[in-house]
Amino acid sequence: MAENTHPFYDMHAHGFVRVATATPRHRTGDVDYNVEGILAEAKKAAARNVDLVVYPELCISSYAIDDLLLQNALLDQSEAAIGAIAEASADLAQVLIVGAPLRRNAKLYNCAIVIAGGEVLGAVPKSYLPNYREFYEKRHFAHGRGCQDLWIGVNGEEVPFGTDLVFSASNLPGFTFGVEICEDFWAPNPPGTLAAMAGALILCNLSASPITIGRADDRHLHCRSSSARSICAYVYSASGHGESTTDLAWDGQGVVYELGDLLAQSTRFDLDPELCVVDVDTDRIAGERMRNQTFSDAAEAHGRPEDTFRRVVFEHGYAPGDIGLERPSRRFPFVPNNAKTLDEDCYEAFNIQVDALMRRIQATRAKSLVIGISGGLDSTHALIVACKACDRLGLARSTVRGYTMPGFGTSDGTKSNAWKLMEAFGITAEEIDIKPLATKMLEDIGHPFASGEPVHDVTFENVQAGLRTDYLFRLAGQHSGFVVGTGDLSELALGWCTYGVGDHMSHYGVNSGVPKTLIRFLIRWTAQTKQFTDECGEILLSVYDTVISPELIPASEDGALQDTEATVGPYELTDFFIHHCIRFGQRPSKIAFLAWHAWRDASAGAWPEGFPEHRKNDYDLAEIAKWLEQFLKRFFGFSQFKRSAIPNGPKVSSAGALSPRGDWRAPSDGVADVWLKELKSSLPLD
Repeated sequence: MAENTHPFYDMHAHGFVRVATATPRHRTGDVDYNVEGILAEAKKAAARNVDLVVYPELCISSYAIDDLLLQNALLDQSEAAIGAIAEASADLAQVLIVGAPLRRNAKLYNCAIVIAGGEVLGAVPKSYLPNYREFYEKRHFAHGRGCQDLWIGVNGEEVPFGTDLVFSASNLPGFTFGVEICEDFWAPNPPGTLAAMAGALILCNLSASPITIGRADDRHLHCRSSSARSICAYVYSASGHGESTTDLAWDGQGVVYELGDLLAQSTRFDLDPELCVVDVDTDRIAGERMRNQTFSDAAEAHGRPEDTFRRVVFEHGYAPGDIGLERPSRRFPFVPNNAKTLDEDCYEAFNIQVDALMRRIQATRAKSLVIGISGGLDSTHALIVACKACDRLGLARSTVRGYTMPGFGTSDGTKSNAWKLMEAFGITAEEIDIKPLATKMLEDIGHPFASGEPVHDVTFENVQAGLRTDYLFRLAGQHSGFVVGTGDLSELALGWCTYGVGDHMSHYGVNSGVPKTLIRFLIRWTAQTKQFTDECGEILLSVYDTVISPELIPASEDGALQDTEATVGPYELTDFFIHHCIRFGQRPSKIAFLAWHAWRDASAGAWPEGFPEHRKNDYDLAEIAKWLEQFLKRFFGFSQFKRSAIPNGPKVSSAGALSPRGDWRAPSDGVADVWLKELKSSLPLD
């Protein structure tokens, strides 16, 4: 990848910082041996372009050495070892955080020492010392609580010392971190939380933490909750093989979380040294804090830690360039790769929709639910939600009134599927041919199609879409019910719907919070989990692979149907753009960078469980940029007026919805110029 010299390819330019947990080779109380292990992992980290390496607690001296911690010979050598590591770091680009005992004013502190560029940048003492069950830390150490605005001597040099330190790279925005040690994050008020409120986007935890049954899960719980609650990345490194097993055992667990998401974890109980490397997105973290006023309010309530913490600024020695991206990048941000999580998400999404529709049925005392059934993905999913809602309310399936309304572009396949669906689900089913009335309207307005000319423009399409919706609304009134909308989140983002009297409108938009990629998986999940009969399941699986088309334009001479994705772009890319743009406000160039890493090679990375081989696509940067530009034009440039007037519908994904009464509020007369300019100026394309 060395040929990619444009700044676009440098992950640092997009706010990423490469972090690693290190489990070095270790021998109980053998300082020289331990330093060799620490530096060996530092050199490996350098080869992988790591920015920050977090080592275990007291990794220089060893943790489980009891009263040896009070031996001056060991303490002298540990302090000298810090100097040796600092000297060696002059030739390394990364920041190293190591653990060692340090003396100050006849007190011994369990410290995390931050080293970079040949210097000791500072030392953070442990705040909470466990002294229960197997732990006896108060026998040896003084706690660090209240240690603020202090300095400590390390090999004759005075360096910042205290729990009020945040470290920040002057030349890499976002590379700002704080440190806590093991027991600190088990406390009700972890000191790392204050560091986060003071501006640290990354929290590092040096831990010893002997392993017992269930403790690994507890660590995951604390790391996950810390990263979610403090809106940060959390890097945790625990002691491994080589610590004393006189009475305890060690597993060398390393984990990295970001905003509650597990990014990476090490192999536990490994005899060999190990680095657990992953890239954290500090830009995403900062954006999330900006959106979350509760975080800012909490910082205010705690006396604005940013005003009292000392910021240790250093110049980070990284080399700009293309070093790849070591980070799980989901192609389908709305669809988990893991089978268990996918099942849980589908269960929740489906039941959110069903429950919301049930409440609307109860509130309106509706006697019928009217749905236009095309045989495509969206109307099929709306149908199964409506049927399940009726089942749970004890209403007959005939309450659902399905109408298939063939137009000029309706294919035999989708019309057949529509009828099979309605019959299999046992709903009230009818067919209304809209072609005669559409022809009459086209004649009345003087459209050339009515004179036999093959003009299939937007007006030609909208006449059909409008008539279908007009029929549905009149039928709902006739049968004392309401129209269940079928349009989805992806279409709303693109403005791919006929405004007003068209598929934009309904009485309740049950799919409005569900993106197209998730709808496809929900249909498959409904079939696989046997929410309905086997016959229904077979038909649903046939719909699952249907080409996405409004079927408003007649098939071409070779039989090809109108293909929505050929016009607005692949929905799998659209949903990727939606997630990163709407949920996190990412710059277009960063969205392109992430999409390129996620989609450029179909054979690399994970796909959702059971994803069909024939649907595994890849896209080069030029194609990603093409469809991203299309998305930006449509989303920011001209489709907001449609979103400002959408009917009610439930929010389904935590990634957001587009209701003007909920997640997304924007002017209808905005322009897309800012986003298009940023994209064009930042990509390495002509």
